[in-house]
Amino acid sequence: MVESITDMDRSQDPSTRGVHTGEQANSTFEYKNDQATPGGGVDDHNADDINGEGLSKSQKKKLKKKNKAANAEQVDTDDAEPSTSTMQEAVSDLASLDLEDGTSESAASKKKKKKKSGGGLQQTDPPTIPVSKFFPSGIYPIGEIQNYNDSNLWRTTNEEKRELERLEANLYNDVRQASEVHREVRKYIQTIAKPGVRLFDMCETLEQCTRNLIEERGLQAGVAFPTGCSLDYVAAHWTPNGGDQTALGYDNVMKLDFGTQINGRIIDCAFTVAHNPKFDPLLFAVKEATNMGIATAGIDVRLCDIGAAIQEVMESHEVELDGKVFPVKCVRNLNGHSISPYQIHAGKSVPIVKGGEQTKMEEGEFFAIETFGSTGKGYVREDLECSHYMKNFDVGHVPLRLPRAKQLLATIDRNFGTLAFCRRYLDRIGETKYLMALKNLCDAGIVQPYPPLCDVKGSYVAQYEHTILLRPTCKEVLTRGSDY
Repeated sequence: MVESITDMDRSQDPSTRGVHTGEQANSTFEYKNDQATPGGGVDDHNADDINGEGLSKSQKKKLKKKNKAANAEQVDTDDAEPSTSTMQEAVSDLASLDLEDGTSESAASKKKKKKKSGGGLQQTDPPTIPVSKFFPSGIYPIGEIQNYNDSNLWRTTNEEKRELERLEANLYNDVRQASEVHREVRKYIQTIAKPGVRLFDMCETLEQCTRNLIEERGLQAGVAFPTGCSLDYVAAHWTPNGGDQTALGYDNVMKLDFGTQINGRIIDCAFTVAHNPKFDPLLFAVKEATNMGIATAGIDVRLCDIGAAIQEVMESHEVELDGKVFPVKCVRNLNGHSISPYQIHAGKSVPIVKGGEQTKMEEGEFFAIETFGSTGKGYVREDLECSHYMKNFDVGHVPLRLPRAKQLLATIDRNFGTLAFCRRYLDRIGETKYLMALKNLCDAGIVQPYPPLCDVKGSYVAQYEHTILLRPTCKEVLTRGSDY
């Protein structure tokens, strides 16, 4: 485009114009009254004008003045036929006119383009528009792809394995949609998880955003488990019950753990929020350990090998808090886990220290790779008021004597199935005076309580977690985003 503009500027130079006219007079035949006249100069009528069809009035006026100056005389230009040199000049002039007059038009067109590109569907604040509206094709973004280790590299190009993936396209698309919802929700929550926010309000906002974006449909799609927002020495399984006034502080370390599910396929992902920069080394250590666990995982990899790799990275870090240096320790009795449809803990545990079980990962499995780093003892115990509950996946029929317990169990089956729930969820669907019935279900072994897990008081625990899928050809980190 620059070159074309430069060429047009040169064609408008007066010295260049004179050369064109002289050459034309010496080398062309001019036609007048249907008779050819060799040589003899340019006919006055022919030199004065060209056909002005398609030009604006202002362009015609400028063109007439240019022709008059070139021929140095005033003539009538209504029925004249253009000469070759005048045509060349006219083309140059027309180009310059288009450049001058088109400046405003190009600016206007740019504005139109900006309006057109910016006028598309945009997410609200807080998010309320389902992610399906942003992907009308129904195809959702693929997570981070990582190749398997050397012994399984052949899977990458194996046609049989590729065909197996094509057969599971619908399943992969469901978990990618749930992952996209998780990314959108956590992107917004990171903007409101500021010091002073009440954790009850934050959790309610987060879960409502999830329901809106995933288009909640009972057990088919919705929230996978209660939002964990454990603070400081509390490592996991804490969410505010009704009436809790706990607020996030500047010196708190909050583990934000929430999940989404579509057709029972659970996405489990967590990150840590700490506003005081003194905790940055702790968060960095845990994040690096999680990434190492993901990099080590793969088909036929032993779970104990993943734990050893995680521990090596985690415990190579230390953090200085208020002038005292603390080694970062793995919380040795917390693990990652496999995930099955409607079952958050599917049987296989991924340790975060060496010496775990020898069981291998298998093709097609989903795993939550999560690590916990602590400045305390690196060992948690059950403490504080319980808020998390989940119906046992393999429980059969258990006779109940209390009618209220039977009623509550029917409510749990209808609304949660074998997905985890909390007391806030029971409050939301209108249940009241249910604590005795809930205790009866726990005592009968139908519902399992999950109390908060705590290290020693005064310590700080950080957590990072991703859900991965062991596809036949590669490993996909479903929940990977630009944030972590």
